[in-house]
Amino acid sequence: MPKSTYFNLPDDKRNLILEVSIDEFNEYGFENASISRIVDKAGIAKGSFYQYYEDKKDLFKYIIEIVNVNKVKYLGDIQAKAVDLDFFELLCELYRGALQFLRDNPKLASINDSFIKIADNKFRKEILGAGIEKSDEFLKDLLLKKIQDGEIDPEIDLDFITYMLTSVSISLGDYCRKKYVDLNQLEENDYYKLVDQTVKMLKQGIGSNLKSKSHIYLK
Repeated sequence: MPKSTYFNLPDDKRNLILEVSIDEFNEYGFENASISRIVDKAGIAKGSFYQYYEDKKDLFKYIIEIVNVNKVKYLGDIQAKAVDLDFFELLCELYRGALQFLRDNPKLASINDSFIKIADNKFRKEILGAGIEKSDEFLKDLLLKKIQDGEIDPEIDLDFITYMLTSVSISLGDYCRKKYVDLNQLEENDYYKLVDQTVKMLKQGIGSNLKSKSHIYLK
């Protein structure tokens, strides 16, 4: 996390360092990101950087925390409705929220998705801490409840399906990044259709044979 000296900087200087750092990690990823390029573009001495952060990993961890704080604005209310929605309707809402986050915060979403795909488990846990476990546990607990409710096939492998559902969300983001050079062209109805198609496919794979409470995913 940033040192107190970083937070004592004027807002414009602090924001510039952050913006330059986000650009760097977005373009080069964690491994190839360069502190030298960051300080050069931000117009600060390299020694000053280490007065603000311990190292590159410390800076990256802070940016991932910013990602998570921003994502809560899109997904927090949806997760709170988990008990009231059928599983696949909830999944639609979560995937829509993730794509809305991508459209509004393309660089942060790209940094986060690339990190999750490439980083090994040890490094992911080091950067994300308990956050990654909480996210996994949320999905697992939800799947277990929906199995009990008869919505989900009881024979699924919980660990694998949890991993797969997260991977599907990332894949939706990757597809949109490749299809839309300017993510502002990604209209709400476009990602509603993508999500609807995706969730219908998932429902055929892991849904139980019981009739679902909800049949309408597009609103």
